[in-house]
Amino acid sequence: MHQRPIGTATRGTTNPNRLRRMDRWIAATHGPALRRSEAPVAVDLGYGAAPWTAVELLERLRTAEPRTAVVGVEIDQARVAAAKPYEREGLTFTHGGFEVPVSGRPVLIRAANVLRQYDEDEVAEVWQRLCARLAPGGLLVEGTCDEIGRRHVWVALGPEGPRTVTFATRLGSLDRPSDLAERLPKALIHRNVPGEPVHAFLRDLDRAWATASPYASLGARQRWIAAVRAVSADWPLTDGVRRWRQGEITVRWSALRPAA
Repeated sequence: MHQRPIGTATRGTTNPNRLRRMDRWIAATHGPALRRSEAPVAVDLGYGAAPWTAVELLERLRTAEPRTAVVGVEIDQARVAAAKPYEREGLTFTHGGFEVPVSGRPVLIRAANVLRQYDEDEVAEVWQRLCARLAPGGLLVEGTCDEIGRRHVWVALGPEGPRTVTFATRLGSLDRPSDLAERLPKALIHRNVPGEPVHAFLRDLDRAWATASPYASLGARQRWIAAVRAVSADWPLTDGVRRWRQGEITVRWSALRPAA
């Protein structure tokens, strides 16, 4: 008997290159796990009304491991039917939800712009369900971005639970780092208030950005690097200048998880 998919359909909004920042981070940080896997399978969960994000995920992950296969999973059967003509070697589409109906355990599950429509108190259960589907050493990346991919925030989780939070932006569009707050994932977006760690972090990053204003004459990238280096004295960052240059900053989840 076919299991009814778990979850509800999203709006389905998508655009080409919308998830490029997230994809490039995954390829850079998770590439070794893909290469170690005997059968590296990645899942694009809730890819939306068009298959562009799954197509692009395959292309980007194959720069890290050419054997990677991608399965696009959608709860809306009409979207699966529309995506079928785009199937090719290494890329398939299937009907499903949070149960992730693929054979074996994937090395990666990416769920972008999926949980924003859910209540905050539903997130932990979904995370737990998805993490339980991961292969040993696997990664769940769950987060949100704007419509054209200028601003992203995502949580990276292993089978054991949340690990890090990454903030990524096109630096030329940034007025101040706290602009990224509007793209916080569901687990954090209602926590950007005084007394919560994520609010304190964004406050400190804004202050460091303001202090680094003299670097603006050298470009937004140099200003960003100076600001991130400053906050690294007080916040547990997991990345370095190579990622900072991409307009990213990654912080341990333990430092930003909700206070309650």
